[in-house]
Amino acid sequence: HVTIPQLGGMFKGDRSRKDNLVEFGWRLPSCRDNRPLKFDEFLARVPQAVFVSATPGPFERKMSRGIVEQIIRPTGLVDPIVEVRPLAGHIADLLKELRSCIARGDRALVTTLTKATAEELAQHLLQQGLKVRYLHSDIETLQRIEILRDLRLGRFDVLVGINLLREGLDLPEVSFVGVLDADKEGYLRSESSL
Repeated sequence: HVTIPQLGGMFKGDRSRKDNLVEFGWRLPSCRDNRPLKFDEFLARVPQAVFVSATPGPFERKMSRGIVEQIIRPTGLVDPIVEVRPLAGHIADLLKELRSCIARGDRALVTTLTKATAEELAQHLLQQGLKVRYLHSDIETLQRIEILRDLRLGRFDVLVGINLLREGLDLPEVSFVGVLDADKEGYLRSESSL
């Protein structure tokens, strides 16, 4: 999902850089001749391709004759069951699931749409007696690493954040992931990213 946009942008990025070099006299105009292929030129030279992505985009789907799903992941784990639940009473439902998860000795991740919602939910869960922390971009990088380590060590049980699923976190201790407002549009709320 990253290579296709890079191929599409290589020519324009290279051209922009070389135009500046020519404009300021650092290179001759002929430097533009040595360039990466345009996207359509690249496609003309590649009659077949295998696209590999956990989140294939529209281009990959359009170009593919078929999509092969990897049912068993390289970790040996099967994909988890995905449940969509009603919005009515969702916080009470979430609290019930979190308590069940914690009772088994497991940890949980909960994603929200905004930083404010993450903080508010973490505060609410704390008031309900859960050991919880939140994580978002306002927290320094080293502190984020410390928070994730503390989750793994069991110093708290629930981590509430925004882009937790985007990070590719490897947390075997986590057995429950709650995605609040999964029906709402937003960054990383597309069909392929969820």
